[in-house]
Amino acid sequence: MRRSAKVVTIGNVKIGGEYPVAVQSMLNVPIDDTEGNVRQAKRLEEEGCQIVRVTVPSAKDAAVVRALKQAVSMPIVADIHFDYRAALACVEEGVDKIRINPGNIGADERVREVAQACRSHGIPIRIGVNGGSLEKEILAKHGGVTPQAMVESAMYHVRLLEKHDFDDIVISIKSSNVPIMMQAYRLLAAECDYPLHIGVTEAGTYRMGLIKSAMGIGGLLIEGIGDTIRVSLTDEPEKEIRAGFDILRAAGHFVPGPEVISCPTCGRTNIDVAGIASEVEERLRGCNKQIKVAVMGCVVNGPGEAKGADIGIAGGKDCAMLFIKGEQVRMLRGDIVGQLCEEVQKLV
Repeated sequence: MRRSAKVVTIGNVKIGGEYPVAVQSMLNVPIDDTEGNVRQAKRLEEEGCQIVRVTVPSAKDAAVVRALKQAVSMPIVADIHFDYRAALACVEEGVDKIRINPGNIGADERVREVAQACRSHGIPIRIGVNGGSLEKEILAKHGGVTPQAMVESAMYHVRLLEKHDFDDIVISIKSSNVPIMMQAYRLLAAECDYPLHIGVTEAGTYRMGLIKSAMGIGGLLIEGIGDTIRVSLTDEPEKEIRAGFDILRAAGHFVPGPEVISCPTCGRTNIDVAGIASEVEERLRGCNKQIKVAVMGCVVNGPGEAKGADIGIAGGKDCAMLFIKGEQVRMLRGDIVGQLCEEVQKLV
């Protein structure tokens, strides 16, 4: 059962409540390259990105927010560290959400000023706590980075905003340690009803980053925790979006488009299952049919083990048997991928 969280509106996207879990990413182009940031944002939107974040180190850099708002329709989040003036500048540029830690921007008056500006413009704030940057007092109290320490830090920052009558809040408490990250989110989910941004920080390169994110994000989603996710990868951000939707699908959430399943292959395999499955995925990108497509290496695996698929193929020698709803239809030869994709388009 999904955790009940209050609804927060980020531009044209709502998270929390019964709204779908939103997939987001972050631009990694140098901030002074406005055109490069715009191009990357457009590519991310084409991939299906629903929320995008951009770093804004200073007030003068806030102009990138305006450029992005003019170029894409997905909400823009400004990532702010230490300089409250950058947050205020982004509010004036029409940003859709601010990511900031109130305790890091100085005097209470600065926190109040940012809270008031965001409230008057209907802009939510994400409090982003990372295991590697906890307050010294909290680390000393808990003896290091623990789930309890992360939650205490997050709630400290929450109280700084609530003190100024601001509660349009999203929270993240990320760690590169998956078990610590998962337990921290569980504790936080029980502590408050604010929507949660889920992720594993510093997860690593594509291979390890994907594994750690699938475990941490996917595990929490299955437990009903999480309202928006970011898969942090040391790679192109477009890959983060694809991975995010794949994790959502694997966790049982609705994701538009076909799901391609395939067998791991064995000595019975007579077709290039890996190549065919990858090509089918690519050819069906953009297809909105809610179907399961199977690419199986032999008649043992398909259609038997893939009988739950709507359509698929079972490999033979230089051919493949087409099956639909578990029933064998005909043998495919030659352009197997093309013929399979044609049959997919015919399905109602």
